[in-house]
Amino acid sequence: MSALIWLIPCALALGGLGLAAFLWALNSGQFSDLEGAGWRAIQDDEDADRAEGPRGRPDAR
Repeated sequence: MSALIWLIPCALALGGLGLAAFLWALNSGQFSDLEGAGWRAIQDDEDADRAEGPRGRPDAR
């Protein structure tokens, strides 16, 4: 029974910490573009790949 005296406040504190982190992410704009990253992952960008050098910098031609 004495374990519950420690476990319940710890669980509530961790839940509050998770809620605070979620609200911080929501207010800082982390969820503003939900579909953009998915579309950028499947977008076919062959022209951009040819224009960039081996390290992602534009070639000096």
